[in-house]
Amino acid sequence: VALRHPVLRSRFETAAAGVAGFRSTLDSMGFTETHTPKIVQSATESGANVFGIDYFGRRAYLAQSPQFYKQTLVGVFERVYEVGPVFRAEPHDTARHLAQYTSLDVEFGFIESHFDVMAVLRDVLAGMVERIGDRIEVPRVPAEIPWIHFAEAQKMLGVSDEPDLAPAHERALSEWALAEYGSDFLYVTGYPMVKRPFYTHPDPDRPEFSRSFDLLFRGLELVTGGQRLHNHSDYLAALAERGLPAEAYSSYLDVFRYGMPPHGGFALGLERWTARLSGVQNIRQTTLFPRDLHRLNP
Repeated sequence: VALRHPVLRSRFETAAAGVAGFRSTLDSMGFTETHTPKIVQSATESGANVFGIDYFGRRAYLAQSPQFYKQTLVGVFERVYEVGPVFRAEPHDTARHLAQYTSLDVEFGFIESHFDVMAVLRDVLAGMVERIGDRIEVPRVPAEIPWIHFAEAQKMLGVSDEPDLAPAHERALSEWALAEYGSDFLYVTGYPMVKRPFYTHPDPDRPEFSRSFDLLFRGLELVTGGQRLHNHSDYLAALAERGLPAEAYSSYLDVFRYGMPPHGGFALGLERWTARLSGVQNIRQTTLFPRDLHRLNP
């Protein structure tokens, strides 16, 4: 009954319009929509933040991300995207985390660097905003979203020993971008490799940093993306360096034996996007039936 209220209902109409803009923009750019499994044999990334399930007597997991599949499909379609649920068994109890959320994923090949991915993301955001129209007050997406390297951001914040940005840092950087560039959006590039998945491409000039980025929107991390490794030998070296067994990723690694172009992509969390657009502080307010530490019903 509560969701019938026009104010509450409008948030989900805004989300639907954003997804429609996401799809139409990428369709116009030659991307193919794909649908990948949400039950997988192994975790996308190392760690225990996965939901295990009994799959006919075998151990399986709910997918943290379509990452491996969308990379694989770059070798088939060159440009792909997906809209679907992802699952994170992270014991967060915050206003910005859910155990299940909707991820808008993109991956494409024949790129020069992560800056090509950032350019596509900018156009996708503009398409989403245009489709949302006058439902709510929407931000202006600048022709070129400003960016700052992680190391420079650390110096600005005075936290040079930290390998990641805290929420307070994200808010401070967003305030700086708004004051300096008049932009609600800011790219932070070059996150340390130690904080990125093994498939992330390192910066050739500064290998301790990655060819990756986060997009901050009004003080909140909204998108993570970057360039991926594409050579089979580089994957074997990256897994060995992190002490991860190559056998656990054998089907994924086999894809790169046959040749893959330089590629990259990003993932945007729909609920976070809609919450920031709507001006609400908790993403449960932009999730129809939230799943978190405490909710399994309705």
